[in-house]
Amino acid sequence: QNLLAEKVEQLMEWSSRRSVVRMNGDKFRRFVKAPPRNYSVIVMFTALQPQRQCSVCRQANEEYQVLANSWRYSSAFSNKLFFTIVDYDEGADVFQQLNMNSAPTFMHFPPKGKPKRADTFDLQRIGFAAEQLAKWIADRTDVHIRVFRPPNYSGTIALALLVSLVGGLLYLRRNNLEFIYNKTGWAMAALCVVFAMTSGQMWNHIRGPPYAHKNPQNGQVSYIHGSSQAQFVAESHIILLLS
Repeated sequence: QNLLAEKVEQLMEWSSRRSVVRMNGDKFRRFVKAPPRNYSVIVMFTALQPQRQCSVCRQANEEYQVLANSWRYSSAFSNKLFFTIVDYDEGADVFQQLNMNSAPTFMHFPPKGKPKRADTFDLQRIGFAAEQLAKWIADRTDVHIRVFRPPNYSGTIALALLVSLVGGLLYLRRNNLEFIYNKTGWAMAALCVVFAMTSGQMWNHIRGPPYAHKNPQNGQVSYIHGSSQAQFVAESHIILLLS
C-alpha cells in the first residue's frame, strides 16, 4: 500500500507540472508495467526527434497534448488515469521489450493484468484526432473526457483574406466581367481541383512525409515506402514522370 501510494503521489506531482508525463525505460517499468497499480495509463510511443523525420508523430503529439490538457484541467480529473509518452530516443529498450517497430502508437495499460488487443488504438483505421482518442479511452476505462481545443483563428483570417482578394479583383474588373461566363476557364479550374485532390501531392501535403528514407545502418536510400499505408514524396514524383 505504501508503494502504491508513493507511485500515485509521484504521478500526480508530475501531472501537475505537465499534462503528459515523459517516461524513459526505468520510469516505464516502475510506474506502468510493475504492480501494484490501481490506475490506468495511456502511453504514446513516438519518435519526435528531428532526425527521425516523423511528421505524423508531431501531428499525433499535438492531438495527444490537446486531449491530455482537456483531462488535466477538467473538473473530473483524478488519479485514475494518467497520460504518458515514451520517445524512441529516450526509451529504445521499451520499444524492444514490446516488439514495437512503428510510431506513433497509443496503448492503454489497465490497472490490473496485461493489455489486450483492444488496448492498442487502431490509428490506421480511425486516425489520431483527440476526439477519437477520447472515445477509445472511454471504452477502455469508463473515463469520459470532453475535448477542449484552443481557439484557432488562422482559418477565419485566411477566408477573410480570400474573400477580400476576390472582391477586390471583381471591383477592379467591374466593367469587364465576361470571364465569369467562360466555360472553358471553369472547366480547367475544376480539373485542377480534381487532380489536386486525387494526386499523391495532396496526401503529401496532409501527412508531410520525408522525400526519401536513408537507412542509418547501411546508408541505403529508399524512394518507395515498404508499406501500403504510407509513401514518400519521391513516389508521387516517380508516378508523375511515368504518367
